[in-house]
Amino acid sequence: MRLSAAIAAFARSVIPLALVAAIVGLVAPAHADSSQEAWTALRQPGAVAVMRHALAPGTGDPADFDLGDCATQRNLDDRGRAQARAIGASLRSEGIVFDRVLTSQWCRCRETAELLAMGTVEELPALNSFFGQRARSAEQTRKTGAFLKELSADARVLLVTHQVNITALTGVYPASGEIVVGRMGAEGFEVAGSIEIAP
Repeated sequence: MRLSAAIAAFARSVIPLALVAAIVGLVAPAHADSSQEAWTALRQPGAVAVMRHALAPGTGDPADFDLGDCATQRNLDDRGRAQARAIGASLRSEGIVFDRVLTSQWCRCRETAELLAMGTVEELPALNSFFGQRARSAEQTRKTGAFLKELSADARVLLVTHQVNITALTGVYPASGEIVVGRMGAEGFEVAGSIEIAP
């Protein structure tokens, strides 16, 4: 009886672990597939990469921040700068080339774009954060979409912007430094997948 009880107890402890392993096995490949599909899409003409700025501790910006003064804004920390460099290195190692690199005018986005070293950085005000002014969401998202639709059909572009902008455009809530890849379709942004490179 004691042996039977021990076997039963062992089964009760092992089966839940097996179920967890099975669930993890089912979930993990989905993320991997998203990343693989994103890399594949990124190599195609007309690819659009929409990236959230690298790690910048905190949320939003101080109430009295000045867009022209980085010292008044929430900025990248050393980990964020290292992350931006690592992401740029990964993109280059994969042979990714962009025809244009555009950024929000916020310092944390511009610094991210520059540290990526993927080409000349241009400012695009439509990519500016509307975190503190949500009423601007629809108009700025419309302008970003219109800008993308006006580009050459085979142009590869990188946009460096903010979480709120990316979510409004793509429906994805990205982590810091995450790149959402896709293209602008007739009905909106068509997401192929996303790439996340840890800091």
